[in-house]
Amino acid sequence: MQLTITGKKGADISREFVGLFIEDINYAVDGGLYAELLENRNFESLEAFGGERKKDYYVKHGGLYAWKTYPVNAPVQLSVVQGSPVSINNPHYLRVENGQEKSGFANKAYDGIYMRPDINYAVSFYARSVKYQGEVTIAIVRDGNMICEKSIALDKADAFGWNKWVQYELELCVEKEVQNAEFVVLLENQGIVEFDHFSMMPEDAVCGVFRRDLAERLKDLQPGFLRFPGGCVVEGSTLANRYRFKDTLGNREERRYNWNRWATHENSEENNYHSRYAHYGQTYGIGFYEYFLLCEYLGAKPLPVLGVGLACQFQSHEKVDLDSPEICEYIQEYLDLIEFANGGMDTKWGGVRAKMGHEAPFGLEMVGVGNEQWEDGESRFFERYELFEKEIHKVYPEIKLIGTAGPELDSARFHAAWDFYHAHEDEEKFVYAVDEHYYIKPEWFFAHTDYFDKVSRRTKIFFGEYAAHSTEPVKPIPEKATERNTLEAALAEAAFMTGMARNSDVVVMTCYAPLLARVGYTQWNPDLIWFDERKVCSTPSYYVQQMFAKNLGDYNIDMEMDAESGKLPCQVSYDENAKELIVKLVNTSSEAQSITLALDNTWKRPDLHVKVKLLTSKQLSDINTLEKELIQPEEKVLLLEKDQYRMPSYSFSVLRIPVDAKV
Repeated sequence: MQLTITGKKGADISREFVGLFIEDINYAVDGGLYAELLENRNFESLEAFGGERKKDYYVKHGGLYAWKTYPVNAPVQLSVVQGSPVSINNPHYLRVENGQEKSGFANKAYDGIYMRPDINYAVSFYARSVKYQGEVTIAIVRDGNMICEKSIALDKADAFGWNKWVQYELELCVEKEVQNAEFVVLLENQGIVEFDHFSMMPEDAVCGVFRRDLAERLKDLQPGFLRFPGGCVVEGSTLANRYRFKDTLGNREERRYNWNRWATHENSEENNYHSRYAHYGQTYGIGFYEYFLLCEYLGAKPLPVLGVGLACQFQSHEKVDLDSPEICEYIQEYLDLIEFANGGMDTKWGGVRAKMGHEAPFGLEMVGVGNEQWEDGESRFFERYELFEKEIHKVYPEIKLIGTAGPELDSARFHAAWDFYHAHEDEEKFVYAVDEHYYIKPEWFFAHTDYFDKVSRRTKIFFGEYAAHSTEPVKPIPEKATERNTLEAALAEAAFMTGMARNSDVVVMTCYAPLLARVGYTQWNPDLIWFDERKVCSTPSYYVQQMFAKNLGDYNIDMEMDAESGKLPCQVSYDENAKELIVKLVNTSSEAQSITLALDNTWKRPDLHVKVKLLTSKQLSDINTLEKELIQPEEKVLLLEKDQYRMPSYSFSVLRIPVDAKV
């Protein structure tokens, strides 16, 4: 086989070509990236009911979820009450009537508290002494053994008998690793105390918010952008359940709790439309402000997505009519979001951003208009997009808008969407790019590496959600959690990405989905990164994304393949700063393959050494797990004699060839 690398410059490659998409699915945010260890820390948990075929969504308050008396049989009465809360936005709080000394309550904290040695953990809570004098002890307990503890005296009522809320803070630390422990609150004496808004955060949380090991894995991908906060959570199962960006601003105590659209996943008649995820909620500890901070930490451009007055069309027909005055609220949300991100401190929402701690604008350039909406006659989505585009650009003509082509490839509604956007191609800035989502078998990706060679160049594409889905069933038990993130899936994605990169004139942004999954709490599989309370697993697909993102190049270089090379998935680009040709090759064969890399006389090589990054394993079914990452990129320097490179079986190779360009 021979690949001839010409001196002809191809399409430029955007710095935003490879990015990330985060949605609070699979406990990716609460219970994941959000470093908070406690579950239902503000007693606002909701228990969700309803299902895909039974569109009867409702919730019950479950304020004691994740909490219990401690010891279990102690004479302690726990009640979740209302009356005079810390914040009216979260009106429930815990009332504890303690009948004996050294008793109280405990939080299960997902799979239990996990603490690393020599790291301080900041604990805070609000309390009010209704009828109590003495100390409260915060302890970490495992199997009845006190691992660490710290006590603090509660304030008494004032001279008028008023018991006001007071926030208390302390730190805990352990000398040895602790796992599967309980967070315990003990009252020294009998009496009545009310509590609210507990928190336990590790001191090394990135920006004081993000779980460090997960945040570092994201940063190691070197993403060009971050799309947030979804996904279907943007739309909600009902409009009341949708993601309102203003609910996520301000102090965390003020952020209104919301149940998660994925809390009803797997609901069916067989389980009475009530699944194990029923208490999956959103505390908004990570809200829009924190997502913008995360973008800064990652060096990625922000791409927020907001709703358009349509609940998730997979789960609901609920909508705000276009002729209703209420639609103005949804349009205004876009305008206020842009002002929050880019406005000066003297503007209303820019002032809110500054008050939260970020005086400088975030530099927002683009916004997604809807998630996976489609035109079905009732939704009137095309009219919606036209209305939102007109009103947004009237105030902010510089903002790039991302449209949507719906949830799947090559359907009637997919083609209708593209007909709609093409009909507006002469309108400047009508749409920057259209979001396409494909979740397809690896075989399709392997067979369609030339897919984007054939599409119209008139409107740009944002390949916003995709993954190769094998036919293996989902088994959420821990040892099988990553079984669908096979090497085969990763190579299929790598092969397809070579085709996207070759067509970077039309495919301007791409991102895999979903991004994160907590083992044992998973609604969707496969996923890019798996984790539990103590470990993180980067999948083969993760390393494919990383190898592309770190080896984009500035622009494509045209290439020619001989007949024997056939449809070898490959792409060539040039890095101007490094003065290197970057060659990406995917070998899907069970046999090693040799290829001649023939550089035409445009290029002069200082020597025959090349830097190679290689991802491979023995079997297509091989996977990485929390216990062992079998498949990781290998780096080496090779001497390519006679320009021959031998591609191992089942492999993705990235070669960087030093050259002196004559073009």
